[in-house]
Amino acid sequence: MAEAIQRKLQSELEKYQQMQKDVNKSMSARQKLEAQLTENNIVKEELDLLDSQNTVYKLIGPVLVKQELDEAKATVTKRLEYINGEIQRHETLLKDLERKSEQHREILASLQQEYQRAQGIPAGKV
Repeated sequence: MAEAIQRKLQSELEKYQQMQKDVNKSMSARQKLEAQLTENNIVKEELDLLDSQNTVYKLIGPVLVKQELDEAKATVTKRLEYINGEIQRHETLLKDLERKSEQHREILASLQQEYQRAQGIPAGKV
């Protein structure tokens, strides 16, 4: 009986560890998005300082290409909308992963107690 509980405990532990990796991956992606958001907000502020007489260039590969100010502003605005949407998606994903992670912690704790009881070890002695 103790062996079956130990196998189940090991399986749940592996699932929990994988979930923690997913949380870390999602947090890393969210941090990158936050950096992009900050960078694009700075670009938007700079573009807002310009008027239609100023020249704006867009870097495409190794070449600077002339771009209309309104087009540049529209591109940055759309990029900001996309980044904000992705940040929201990652926030939702993180909340879901944290909720599932908490459930796994509870399952692991109960399995550990069950395993200790099956081995005849009083709870809290390990």
